Amino acid sequence: MSATKSSAITAVGRRKTASARIRLSRGTGTISINGKPVEEYLYTEALVKAATAPLRTAGLEGQVDVSVNVIGGGPNGQAGAISHGLARALQKMDATLRAPLKKEGLLTRDGRMRERKKPGQPGARKRFQFSKR
Repeated sequence: MSATKSSAITAVGRRKTASARIRLSRGTGTISINGKPVEEYLYTEALVKAATAPLRTAGLEGQVDVSVNVIGGGPNGQAGAISHGLARALQKMDATLRAPLKKEGLLTRDGRMRERKKPGQPGARKRFQFSKR
């Protein structure tokens, strides 16, 4: 049992308010997110491409099994969190992958967060209509 635990690599990725826990192991290329296939969970092709970008960069599509537990945020944030965590896990698995992943910007945590709503205005930047008279 300890052999299977040591062969799986874990990593955490974050984007906006989404957090993804990644479990990576050698296998046939199955990717499951919260128990569902990746195409079912991330319902658009663009989100699937964004989430699996590290696998394409590393050239490991169809060679590793990925199990993801993602919470918080919306679809875009979750796809970004999965991508970030996957890149971190691949780097842990093979240190030589760091350079190509870093070059593509997949190891960098995107720190952009939603700006808070300010008092006296309807949103973060939007102002109420100004009336001169």
